[in-house]
Order: sequence, then structure tokens, then C-alpha cells
Amino acid sequence: MNFTCSLKKNHQFRSVYNKGRSIANRNLVVYILKNNEQVNNLGISVSKKVGKSVIRSRVTRLIRESYRLHENNIKKGYNIVIISRVSCADIDYHEMSKSLIHLLKKHNIYI
Repeated sequence: MNFTCSLKKNHQFRSVYNKGRSIANRNLVVYILKNNEQVNNLGISVSKKVGKSVIRSRVTRLIRESYRLHENNIKKGYNIVIISRVSCADIDYHEMSKSLIHLLKKHNIYI
């Protein structure tokens, strides 16, 4: 990911949850908070409700890959937290990508 750093600390996630705005669909919830940098910061959260560790890792990889391939079309300067829902356990890459693009367009950060 060329233009993106990771959110790793709990306080970074909490600030996006508390100050940002969220939009959800059937598979994902996306929180967005504007930052004053020229890069995006991405955080991915997959709950244990989604499944065991193999399934959670797969969902995380699908989300990260969907984001990476569309990274050039996403505006810079945002903290983005993507939360998966239980229905993500059964979907494939194309459906994940459509869900992510749909939410980014609703947030008006997808070009």
C-alpha cells in the first residue's frame, strides 16, 4: 500500500470511533475521520463473531486487498477504520470489493 499507513494503537481506533462518521452496509461498517496528513491511515477490525482465526485472517486479507487495489481512487488525508460483520465469513473477493467501494462512495472519498 503506497499511500497508506496502519492504525495500530487502541487510542487511534477510539478517536476514529468517537469523532468520525460511520456508514454501514450488509457486510462492512466504515468509519472515516479527516486527518491533517497527506496519507491515509487504515485500521481493520474483524470480531471473533465472524469465525475462527483462519476465517478472520481470510476476511482481513480480503479487505486489505480490496483496499489496496482501489487505493489510487481514494482521496488522501483520512483515518479509515473498516469493521467486518458476521456475513463477511461467506463472501468472495468481488463481493467484498463491491461492499467496500459502495461505502467509500457514500463517504464521498472514492474518486
